[in-house]
Amino acid sequence: MERPKNRFLEQLAKGLGDQLDKEEILREYASHIDEILIESFECQEEEMVYKLIVSRLGSPEEIAQAWREEFSVTPSNMKWVFILLNILFFGGGSLLTLAHNLYQWEWLSAIWNHLTAIPTLIAFLYLFFWALLGYEIGKGFGHNGRALLRKTFLLSLIPNLLLMVLTVFQVIPHSWFAPLLTKTFIIACIFFTIILYPVSWIGYRWGRKASI
Repeated sequence: MERPKNRFLEQLAKGLGDQLDKEEILREYASHIDEILIESFECQEEEMVYKLIVSRLGSPEEIAQAWREEFSVTPSNMKWVFILLNILFFGGGSLLTLAHNLYQWEWLSAIWNHLTAIPTLIAFLYLFFWALLGYEIGKGFGHNGRALLRKTFLLSLIPNLLLMVLTVFQVIPHSWFAPLLTKTFIIACIFFTIILYPVSWIGYRWGRKASI
């Protein structure tokens, strides 16, 4: 049953023209067609198999049109939304830290104590934020989102690196982060920073599959 598959992919390739990542798009659709062929192995009529592929994935013309529209979308808004969300996350944390160390308010100390008691949970929630970033870019921009993911990641990472540098060189006093700033916590921060991009990439791949 290779002929229905080849017919579909040839028509899709023609519709895509010279689109960016054309070969990767074709490979991904080929893998989906293979799954459909496995499910319909009892059907021997090529035309029926072709119609089944179209019913599951859409016609090659529709898919090519969807990709052309997707490649024409300006990704700048999504990029800046995530960058601003990350700045908001760090800005809120910085204001909380500053206020806690400058003012001895009981309610603020209670919030601080609760947050410093669950650093692992906060770290995993932050990882989820980066996975969501990748997912939304993958789902919204598909293959065209790969460059956008890298650019958004690098720009969003600036507050993280800035905070690390200011803390390492004690521009921000270490005592401000007590009792968090231990050797174990520093190693954990470095580890989580290293895995942020792989987590975003996994989210991107997941979102790209969901866009098909």
